[in-house]
Amino acid sequence: MDLVEVLPNRLHMLRFPIGQAYLWQDGEALTLVDAGNVESAAEIEGAIRSLGLLPERLERIVLTHCHRDHVGAAGELAARWGARVLAHRLDAPVIRGERPVPEPVLLDWEIPLYAHGLTVPEAPPTRVDRELEDGDPLDFGDGAYVVHAPGHTDGSIGIHLPEHGVLFTGDCIAAVGPLMLGVFNVDRGRAVESFRRLAGLAPSVACFGHGDPLTVDTAAALAAAAAETPA
Repeated sequence: MDLVEVLPNRLHMLRFPIGQAYLWQDGEALTLVDAGNVESAAEIEGAIRSLGLLPERLERIVLTHCHRDHVGAAGELAARWGARVLAHRLDAPVIRGERPVPEPVLLDWEIPLYAHGLTVPEAPPTRVDRELEDGDPLDFGDGAYVVHAPGHTDGSIGIHLPEHGVLFTGDCIAAVGPLMLGVFNVDRGRAVESFRRLAGLAPSVACFGHGDPLTVDTAAALAAAAAETPA
């Protein structure tokens, strides 16, 4: 795992072989956006400690969607440190293991990538302490809120921190190579609409589920990529 500073004393990316998570600091209070795979808990804890922070100050884990590379370590971290797990209402039953993970509609070029993604260990059933809806406020980042961004999964969300100009896009948008619509969508048309909605928030920092954060000319780059993406 690589630990990458995005904003000094505020935001770090935790990059795994497949996927990534983000650690947000409000002083000593911590929020994790996504949680890596099921084998990532010790690495996440180590990363927190390496920053001189305490894992017992992890207050919440916000899951952008139900896929194994985002949910995996959430349950272990929550049980160990008392954090609450938050996810959108539509993905919460999948995260809890009550419904199967939805199958994406794959484009031909996505098929080998999807097979590679399935090498990530399955996430165990994980409790969800709070089910989220579009526009719900979140008590971190000086006023974060939920942006429902369906299409990758029905309950995919972005997290917007307007006071800091930060947007977590989950897998709706990717930056692996060119800025683009994320892959493995259950509904491409809705995913494109969500891409455009997220781009319309005009953040100064965009943090993706896959690919390096965008911190320069971010709003313009997102707007251009969204406009060039066909439904």
